[in-house]
Amino acid sequence: MSNADASSPVRTATSPPVALVPRGKLVAPRGPNGQRRPRRGFTADYKLAILAEYDRCSEHGEKGALMRREGLYSSLITDWRRQHREGSLVATPGRSEGGRGGPSRSELERLRQENERLRTKLAKAQAVIEVQGKVHAPLGRDLQERGARDRVTAIQDDAIAELAPLIGTARACRAVGRSRASWYRTHHPRPKPPPRPRQRPARALTDAERAEVIGLLTSQRFCDLPPAQVWARLLDEDSDYLCSISTMYRLLREQRMVRERRRQASHPAHVKPELVATAPNQVWSWDITKLRGPWKWTWYQLYVVIDVYSRYAVGWTVATRESAALARDLLDACTKAEHIGRDQLTIHADRGTSMTSRTVAQLLADLGVTRSHSRPHVSNDNPYSEAQFKTLKYAPTFPGRFTDLGHARRFTDDFLTYYNTIHRHSGIGLHTPADVHTGRHHHIRKARQRVLDDAYAQHPERFRSRPHAPTIPATSWINPPTPETNSDLSHPA
Repeated sequence: MSNADASSPVRTATSPPVALVPRGKLVAPRGPNGQRRPRRGFTADYKLAILAEYDRCSEHGEKGALMRREGLYSSLITDWRRQHREGSLVATPGRSEGGRGGPSRSELERLRQENERLRTKLAKAQAVIEVQGKVHAPLGRDLQERGARDRVTAIQDDAIAELAPLIGTARACRAVGRSRASWYRTHHPRPKPPPRPRQRPARALTDAERAEVIGLLTSQRFCDLPPAQVWARLLDEDSDYLCSISTMYRLLREQRMVRERRRQASHPAHVKPELVATAPNQVWSWDITKLRGPWKWTWYQLYVVIDVYSRYAVGWTVATRESAALARDLLDACTKAEHIGRDQLTIHADRGTSMTSRTVAQLLADLGVTRSHSRPHVSNDNPYSEAQFKTLKYAPTFPGRFTDLGHARRFTDDFLTYYNTIHRHSGIGLHTPADVHTGRHHHIRKARQRVLDDAYAQHPERFRSRPHAPTIPATSWINPPTPETNSDLSHPA
């Protein structure tokens, strides 16, 4: 078989016949100007750049994308790689990277990157607009439900007026979360038809009937009764029906005859307690809290009296019940132990039954101690006792339940002794309540200051400024006065 037969294509019986074109009639393709179109050429620099980028493609499909983007075939890559191995590809400085007459390779790459950047930026902007619409719409509805409808609408209208010339009204409304129909309805309202006069209902009372009802309601027989009673008595006693109960109320309202006539109790406003302590044994606070017993619905009552200035637990007791007699005995023992004189002390408490009992009030009156109580339904008028109870019940060793009364008393004794003598309280300059109550905190603060001064002298670079030992506040308040209260006191009416 000759070489021509070996290179001829294989055909089958169904293959269409091949039209043979004489060699002399083959015409090369022409360009728009009639000149022969040159073949596409590639410089050595372009081939080397493509090979380098082809080798950097590691993800699936990146090489195929490169071929399609550059208009190349994989066979060209194979040929160029062979030429590179043979040493025939040498970069030529100063020549075009994209072939004859076209932009350079670097310029094409720069334009492609710029195009990709702009496409990404556009996609992000569109996504931001969509997200803004989704976020602002519920936010606007929430603000409108809270009474800020007019403000939300004004802000949205200003934003739409600014964005509409740039992206159109529909996209502007979607960006700010405003309904396009609402915007058009607000800015291009339809003319309202003139209001039609309201016709008098056929079932309405005549003027004479209205006057009859008013006269009956204001008569000596019914002037003290509400409309419901009048309506019922007319049906039962007179077998008469004039109008409904609501119509009676409406007619009375038109005559300005509906108002509250009952003698309802008016509770005077309770004065907010404002107590200040500048030294121990000036203001005490006491309260009662429950301790969980061994069984369900079993509780022990813990009575604690503390000094407001020093936070010192002056006295305490644990009992199985809450009793005014026990409260009286506790307060009596505390005042004797602290040698309280007449008109020296104010004791503050809430409005529990034991605190407001006649037994406790009589004792305090006999001792010359001033009473103070929290306002009704105000939980923060007794903050010092409540804070100490929280410290007690949040202690790591506080049990879930106490096994018996002795267990509760032992734990309370140990904890309050620790609280008085060991616990450094942040509200009194990190001193113990016992030190502040007895006045030893002055000497302790001086000793602390000496230690800090020595540390500063040895390593001043470790401090931003000279350290100072914390000081105890000069005053301790229950409900300190506000600036409005001070102004009212300084300018009496």
